[in-house]
Amino acid sequence: MKGDTSRKPSASLVFEFQFDEPPEKLWRAISTPGLRESWLPAADLADPEPSVVTPGTALRYRMRDGEPPYGESTVTFRVAASPGGGSSLHVIHELPGQGHVRRTPANSNDPPLMRAA
Repeated sequence: MKGDTSRKPSASLVFEFQFDEPPEKLWRAISTPGLRESWLPAADLADPEPSVVTPGTALRYRMRDGEPPYGESTVTFRVAASPGGGSSLHVIHELPGQGHVRRTPANSNDPPLMRAA
């Protein structure tokens, strides 16, 4: 919103998807490694096993960038039944600890540091 300075920038992305399939089928697609591999390859994960599991409801995976500086993030999948039938999937991708990282632009034009001899 224009002029709204009360909101802090978020270090997470949240997506919601609706499916006609029942929650059990959606849960199987995100929790079974062979099925998950087709849309979330183990190579993108810091650990192919979920770090948090709430059976039938939520999974959390740690992800790692494939290039330096190899930053890590978490992605949480939450499955719920939709009121009109079918199911909903919430995907929350978070960058932990972003409040403590100092970002320096590549063209910061800082003067070089010189050491005293």
